Amino acid sequence: MSTRLDARRSVLAAKKRLGLRRGTIATALGRSTEWSTSALPGQQTLTTEQAAAAGDLLELEALTLPPERGTAAVDPSDPLVYRLGEVVQVYGSTVSELVREEFGDGIVSAIDFELAMARVADPKGDRVVITLNGKFLPYRVW
Repeated sequence: MSTRLDARRSVLAAKKRLGLRRGTIATALGRSTEWSTSALPGQQTLTTEQAAAAGDLLELEALTLPPERGTAAVDPSDPLVYRLGEVVQVYGSTVSELVREEFGDGIVSAIDFELAMARVADPKGDRVVITLNGKFLPYRVW
C-alpha cells in the first residue's frame, strides 16, 4: 500500500471479506473500538506492534506512517455525517456558552481527547449516546 487512501480501502475490503467487526479489531490492538476505528484510516498513531497485529488480523501489510489527522475525506452527503454537522450547527453555540460558564475562557482539546459511543435501549427506538471527552485548555493572557 502506497497511500493512506489505499490503506483505508484495503482495511475496509479486508474487514468485509473476513467478516470482522470493529470490536474484534479493537481487541487485537488493545484499544477502544472508537480509537481503533479512527486509527486504521490514519487519524491516530499505531505502535509497530499494533500495526503488525492489525496487519495479521486483516491479512494486510503493516503501514506505519505518522498520522495525518483531519485529512481523511469525509463525505458530507453521508446522512449521519450531515446530521452530526447539523448538531454542531444547532447546538455548537450552546455548548460553547456552557463550557465558558463552567470553565472560563478557553477551548476543549481535540488532542487530549477521547470519543465514546454507546447504544441505549429505548421503547421508542434505540438511542445513540456520543461522548466527547476533551481536556479544557484555558486561553493564556499575555
